[in-house]
Amino acid sequence: MAHEPPLILVVDDDPELLELAQEVLISKGYRVATAHNGEEALQRLTEITPQMILLDMRMPVMDGWEFARVFRERYGRAIPIAVATAAEDSKLRAAEIGANAALAKPFVPDRLYEVVSDIAGPP
Repeated sequence: MAHEPPLILVVDDDPELLELAQEVLISKGYRVATAHNGEEALQRLTEITPQMILLDMRMPVMDGWEFARVFRERYGRAIPIAVATAAEDSKLRAAEIGANAALAKPFVPDRLYEVVSDIAGPP
């Protein structure tokens, strides 16, 4: 059976950032699923099982904090989460929800790849 590259769920309400993350990760060999808010991400998780979630904190409909709370209730720590949020508070936000990593926005593609490959493994 052929090895399937890790699937990364990117959750962000900024369409440009979503597209950038998707392009970077696909170019590195990952599979990518996207959601525009926490509610949509929870719906996607009924259809897919990603190896990692890249989560924005400030989104409409359902923000990152609420998503993380509901996600942990349903799935525990089965899937690692990396928080992607404004540089000055990324580590604090990650700690607040027990995330595995923090990625400061705006991020550089190499840093995104570094965080993803550390958590989800190489493609």
